[in-house]
Amino acid sequence: MIRRPLSFVLVASIAIFSCFSALAATKPELQAQFRTWLTRDFWPEAEAKGISKATFDRAFAGVSLNFDLPDLVVPGEKAQTPKKQTQSEFGSPGKYFNDKTINAVTAGGTARAGQYARILNAVESKYGVPGEIVLAIWGRESGYGSVKIPNNAFTVLGTKAFMATRREMFREELLAALEIVQKGFIDAPSMKSSWAGALGQPQFMPSSYLAHAVDFDGDGKRDIWNSVPDTLGSIGHYLAQYGWQKGRDWGYEVTVPASVSCALEGPDQGKPFAAWKKLGIARVNGTEFPSGEAKREGFLLMPAGRHGPAFIVTKNFYVLKEYNMSDLYALFIGHVGDRIAHGAKGFSTVWGDVGGLYRSDIAGLQRKLETKGYDAGGADGFPGFKTRRSIGDWQEKQGLAPTCFPDKDLIQAIR
Repeated sequence: MIRRPLSFVLVASIAIFSCFSALAATKPELQAQFRTWLTRDFWPEAEAKGISKATFDRAFAGVSLNFDLPDLVVPGEKAQTPKKQTQSEFGSPGKYFNDKTINAVTAGGTARAGQYARILNAVESKYGVPGEIVLAIWGRESGYGSVKIPNNAFTVLGTKAFMATRREMFREELLAALEIVQKGFIDAPSMKSSWAGALGQPQFMPSSYLAHAVDFDGDGKRDIWNSVPDTLGSIGHYLAQYGWQKGRDWGYEVTVPASVSCALEGPDQGKPFAAWKKLGIARVNGTEFPSGEAKREGFLLMPAGRHGPAFIVTKNFYVLKEYNMSDLYALFIGHVGDRIAHGAKGFSTVWGDVGGLYRSDIAGLQRKLETKGYDAGGADGFPGFKTRRSIGDWQEKQGLAPTCFPDKDLIQAIR
């Protein structure tokens, strides 16, 4: 079960159920089925977990299915993959770091670093997480609280628990949402969520709220919807619980000589910083790695393979990934944090204009790699580090210069 927050930038990965014309005649029937499901199927489980009937009734008062949500499947039917894809989701990873977004989150964080200095210092003192990292997450997730979160959480979670492609996961989240109300942390009508069911300014799923949200302003509530101290404290607590190492940076942009294979990337191929240095890897700004890191483990990160910036990251980078399982997300947070804290500039290496592929193209490539014995991380259509380094390994075996990133020519070449 997923117990991490969902970023508002998370890309929907499954086909959106949008056959409204075909569904129109059955909507009243589905609404009736939903009410029956709540009463006969879901309520007994909620009651067994200690939810009172009064809490249950308040939570679902006036709640009906929302057919506009993505990833819905009529009960009894199978999810259908769209026959035609119209979006080229995988261009250059550099698109994720567009100036408009980077500058907005950086400027917002810089302004709030002074405004909330006392709270941020308290968060860092208690949890060891730097204020700039907490700010970067707050800015990325909800625009520092400015992004409207309009959905009734019980409408979203109820709809998805009844008829989403991941019903069991959302069923557990719906139970967690009821527990939040049962414990008095917030009343049911005030529990607002994203279209995916993520709550409040840090965008925690309900199970993450129960595990990680804290009352940092001392008013007896864990109010991540309205309280800045609770929001900042909860983000810091989340990262601390996933193992944030106090006093360590998240990582450093580096130059990687051609003699060093890009296939060395990944959290399972770590080396001491001193070993990376011995291979000729150096920081782009010309300074040495911190002396305290020499014997500690670092990891090669090349999100665009040889077509973009490279990094040696610490375990803290992978703690950031626990917030959103995306290399680009974690890199965004670390990079913006550096800008907030130090006025850092953009990456030294330019992101290449690569990609132009559909997710199905990459999934097909992953299947081909796996039939050849490579571990591409599954055919999910996302070019993660296992896919990138598998590409590099294959290229090296073919006598090609490894790029470690998918492109159209590569898809044609791997057969």
